[in-house]
Amino acid sequence: MKKFLSVLLSATLVLSLAACGSSKPASEPAAEGDGAAAEEELTLGFIVGSREHVFYNLIEEGIMNASKELGFKAIVLDGELDSNVTSDHINNLVAQGVDAIALSCNDPGGTTPAMEAADKEGIPVFTFDCTSEVTDVVKCFVGTDNVEGGRLGGQETERLAEAGQTVGIINFDEPQSCIDRRTGWEEVVKASDKQFNIIDIGNYEGDAAKAEQLMSDALSKNNNDISVVFAVGDPAATGALAAIKAAGASTKVIGFDGNPEAKAAILDAENGKYWVSEISQNPQEIGKQISQNMVDYLKNGSVAEAKIMIAPYIITAENAAE
Repeated sequence: MKKFLSVLLSATLVLSLAACGSSKPASEPAAEGDGAAAEEELTLGFIVGSREHVFYNLIEEGIMNASKELGFKAIVLDGELDSNVTSDHINNLVAQGVDAIALSCNDPGGTTPAMEAADKEGIPVFTFDCTSEVTDVVKCFVGTDNVEGGRLGGQETERLAEAGQTVGIINFDEPQSCIDRRTGWEEVVKASDKQFNIIDIGNYEGDAAKAEQLMSDALSKNNNDISVVFAVGDPAATGALAAIKAAGASTKVIGFDGNPEAKAAILDAENGKYWVSEISQNPQEIGKQISQNMVDYLKNGSVAEAKIMIAPYIITAENAAE
């Protein structure tokens, strides 16, 4: 009898302890008012080109604003304009189990394998600013119409330079966005009736200091006789401005991005003598649009458009303060 009572008491104690430590079964619906979300929060991974560039910081700002409006968790990483770093970020985001990944694909050849690997794992891939044309895994791309932006830069070059003068471009050979800008610019200046002497000042590789050195060398080789330089990114324009001032040249600068420092330079009494035009993008809108399309795809299984191009526009002293 004693043995039976001992077993009974032990069993009762085990059941009691189990009940104290248990939670609701997973299949049981949450009680109304207990704070549980109606649906699980999405976690989206983003890889910007480089946080050293204001443009990408503004895209990140647009992403973070969208995360608050749309109710998702954003993980934003810096790709450092390096395909190995970007690929590692993609792989790590896959390992973390994010719901989708968006990246600025600055080096398609280097990052496409990681993008395709993510797609095979069932994680949809999106791109912004720069994309990859060598794969079909990208669900949606959001960026500036860079060819049109280059054309606008060419139109400004035509406006600022006289017939027969030397005009140049500081380019960036790797990102497709900058290749497109060069394409649009060359389309206009090569077809111009002004018959410019067109020079390639060089690949600044996203580094303002390198752009300054390239511009300094070009001015030296051409006896400071360069009428206009088109820079495919604002860091290049910043470097060019420094070289022009140091050389005592009068070259006019056309930048591309529309960053705050570009507007400040155009409006400045001294710097505005040189940096006179800017082709502006809308980075915050890029961040917002790519976020919205990722959420739409995850909720609906599709996006309204596979490619969303945001039109650029020209900034001069007349509208820089607006």
